Amino acid sequence: MDVVDPVVVESAAVLARHLRQGRDRRLAVLEWFAEAGMPVRPGAARVPEPPLAAVREAVVWVLRGTVSHRLLELARGAAEAGEEAADALYEVTGRLLATRPYRGSADPALVRAALEADEDVDVPDGPGFREMVHLVAAIGLGAQEVGGDALAEAFGAFALFGLTAEDWAQMLGAVERGESPPVDWGLLQQRADVLGPVQQASDEQLLRARTVLLGLRMFYGLYAMHALFMPDTPALAALRAKIDEWGMFPVLDYVIALSPSPTYFAQGLAVCLEPLFDGLYETLMEQLTAEPGLFQLPGDETGAAGFMETWIRVLREQTARARKRADASCEEPL
Repeated sequence: MDVVDPVVVESAAVLARHLRQGRDRRLAVLEWFAEAGMPVRPGAARVPEPPLAAVREAVVWVLRGTVSHRLLELARGAAEAGEEAADALYEVTGRLLATRPYRGSADPALVRAALEADEDVDVPDGPGFREMVHLVAAIGLGAQEVGGDALAEAFGAFALFGLTAEDWAQMLGAVERGESPPVDWGLLQQRADVLGPVQQASDEQLLRARTVLLGLRMFYGLYAMHALFMPDTPALAALRAKIDEWGMFPVLDYVIALSPSPTYFAQGLAVCLEPLFDGLYETLMEQLTAEPGLFQLPGDETGAAGFMETWIRVLREQTARARKRADASCEEPL
């Protein structure tokens, strides 16, 4: 009797676990690939890797159906069709963007301070219709057609690298006046193409992008949980400071999902092929190695157990305060 390879058996079991009646196999492959990259629990067997050719096919298939790719195709079509198509680009882009509104990100430190002071949390608006359309138009029609002021407005709305619209306007104005080196706007079109890098990525690059994505998800979660009264430690504060130095929290907030769907996972994987995200991940891993005591409160020898006890106690206290405020509000005369 032939012996069946255990890896084949486990691979079939993993695929079956993610397949459901009527569901596209490619979505199951993406979930399988994400699961294979997760840390292995003590006593559990490591999930085998799916065929990476199937992973690449699934990622490309998902990306072709995203709003981002539809916008890119629309922008390219407008560039080839002339002025009337350019006018239509603004109208159609607005309709597409309206289906995927982005609220924007709030600094967890400010959220925490507001909650502690019993104040309303002000979540800033995300990029609006006009700013997004400027960026899409620059990709399709060319940055020169859109103009430096409009581009500065678009980049500033995304809070890229912590720079404001005024910061971008100063830099782009200096370029236009010849006071700074010229900008290769062709890179904007290249970076907008997410299919090409995925199709051209080697197996090793796909695996690395998954490592970066899952690692940045962890670091983003640690940063965001500061808003929910997670006890602060020197190591956690140092990680947040590194992300702030890079000005990357608004970008991570847009890219990372803590419980991603296969579609969101595919988009994140494509983004993390970018060297910028790989560099941020490496920087944060170096910081973690230099100061590993994430859950070690100063002066507390109980380690993670004491950290969790402190966190639970603070959450209970904050919950009690919130209930007390709600009760007092209900007792106020109308």
